[in-house]
Amino acid sequence: MRRNRRKTFEELVMENKLQLLSDREAIERIEDRLEERLEKRLRQAE
Repeated sequence: MRRNRRKTFEELVMENKLQLLSDREAIERIEDRLEERLEKRLRQAE
């Protein structure tokens, strides 16, 4: 019986990216978080 090869970290990251790209809700949540961070930084810079 053949053992399954363990996936490398890079392969796992790539799989995760592909899943996120196909998940519209996840993309929107990430965009919202990035916008909040940017707004915070802009307020602190004033």
